Amino acid sequence: MKSNTLTIIKKEFARFFGDRQLLFTTVIMPGLLIYIIYSLMGTGIQSMITEGQNEVVTMRVENMPESLAPVFNTMDSSLVVVQQPISEADIAQLEDKEINAVLVRFPEHFEEAMAGMQVADSGVLPNVEIYYNSTNNAASRVYMVVSSVLGNIGRTFTVNVPQEEGQRFDQASDESIGAMIWSKILPMLIIMMLFSGVMAIAPSSIAGEKERGTIATLLVTPMRRNELALGKIVSLSGIALLSGISSFIGIALSLPKMIAVEGADGAADAASMLGFHYTTNDYLALLLVILASVLIMASAVSLLSALAKDVKNAGTMVTPFMLVVMLAGLLPMFQNGASTNMGVYLIPFYNSIEVMTAVFSHELVWTTVLVTLVSNVVYTGIAVWGLTRMFNSEKVMFSK
Repeated sequence: MKSNTLTIIKKEFARFFGDRQLLFTTVIMPGLLIYIIYSLMGTGIQSMITEGQNEVVTMRVENMPESLAPVFNTMDSSLVVVQQPISEADIAQLEDKEINAVLVRFPEHFEEAMAGMQVADSGVLPNVEIYYNSTNNAASRVYMVVSSVLGNIGRTFTVNVPQEEGQRFDQASDESIGAMIWSKILPMLIIMMLFSGVMAIAPSSIAGEKERGTIATLLVTPMRRNELALGKIVSLSGIALLSGISSFIGIALSLPKMIAVEGADGAADAASMLGFHYTTNDYLALLLVILASVLIMASAVSLLSALAKDVKNAGTMVTPFMLVVMLAGLLPMFQNGASTNMGVYLIPFYNSIEVMTAVFSHELVWTTVLVTLVSNVVYTGIAVWGLTRMFNSEKVMFSK
């Protein structure tokens, strides 16, 4: 009985270790992907932190206490401290992002307050006002540092306590905050929805036909192989696009429910809060980049499916590729808006994510859209050429 058990064990081990693809996807790929994903996430978080540290921010201070001047002047090498009065116009510039600054207004007689003395015998603690824009990473970092410094001094004064109704210290508008949030979330959701649509149909379209033996019938029909390849990719892209649009509409319609908004006016307020104020150009750019994204996704999955022996094998081969695309969708969470480096828009898949990030963060630049569209069309053309070569190869099409 033991010998039979050992025989089965040896047989299974021989089958497993003899299949290089199975060995790679089962043993090597999980650890490799975890290493890559965690490394890139760590790099993204670190770059997000250092980005704010390297950017020069001006801190305008009104009524600077003499005892705190040395602390602020030596607080950060990237911080420029300027002592000058703060006007309402200065505060308004923060909301429009016309200045990269943090505005700090100390009350008069602040030194006496620090010493524990009441001001004008009112018994009311003096209030330090710090104005900033939370959508600016560098300014947010300075705000947190200044708040921490003041918090460690003592409890003889308050910080950012509203003195009148409607007074706010974070000058980021509801729309800009909403746009920042959705620019980090929606690109990943859209890419995942589009890719899931491609995954649902592409493997069965090519690998499935190889498995059923119907691919031979197509290959002997009087048509050019590049026409067959292009027809496969375009049709798969169209079907996957319908799936992606359906999912996107579902998310858009469910957003008011997610934030428990009731009534038409509430829905309008929610749209404003969430940053949903987009122009026709924004929607057009989003539509074009979705089309280009689906086209290149279908091309890549079609190539992998043509190499696979059957549908199950195709799913195994596409899984690592899917994880890489999902990882690319996570990267906007660790950056402040879309990249301004034109080279980024030549990277397949990631260029589409960057354009989506620019659209949702109200930073659309049509040059980056055009570069993305042209590069994706070129990559699709290369995929069509590669798929044509595979259709011409009996070794690939009739492998067992």
